[in-house]
Amino acid sequence: MKQLVLASNNAGKLREFAQLLAPLGIELLPQSAFAIPEAEEPHCTFVENALAKARHASRLSGLAALADDSGLCVEALGGAPGVYSARYGGVPASDARNNEKLLAELAGQNNRHAHYVCVLALVRHADDPQPLLGEGEWHGEILGSPRGTGGFGYDPLFLVPELGLTSAELSPEQKNALSHRGKALAALVARLRDEA
Repeated sequence: MKQLVLASNNAGKLREFAQLLAPLGIELLPQSAFAIPEAEEPHCTFVENALAKARHASRLSGLAALADDSGLCVEALGGAPGVYSARYGGVPASDARNNEKLLAELAGQNNRHAHYVCVLALVRHADDPQPLLGEGEWHGEILGSPRGTGGFGYDPLFLVPELGLTSAELSPEQKNALSHRGKALAALVARLRDEA
């Protein structure tokens, strides 16, 4: 497996994943290079959505494909926003609207525990019966108001208790070392090394 299609149009994800896969001799290509449209994400779990996106990109490119699905799960909200994290505040999606809705839903709640989840799925071909999966979680708490200017999404509200900082206050290097996405990718890279 020398080339992989990333089932995303996110330039930041492409850069991050490409750097981590390069030592394995794997070139990561964006799905836009094949004019592949965004896949539907109709499922209620991260793993099913990641697999759907990976299979979609593989089917349309003819290559192996990598996809991720990630989001924020808040304990007091029964795991919401979960797989709907990106569009929690409605359409068109915006980080500001998502954060406003989250704070409104948590008003008066004492339980502020939350965690980010990332599931990565790699399929060797569209009908791969044994895809490689990597999963990561990052636990923290939701603040009552935003802090920090880095990151994206819910990062200004996501407090990392052991550091006393929000995800938006961390350097990119700190965030990559601690985050759900970094953990999921490390798990997936370990599986790839075992296969090599």
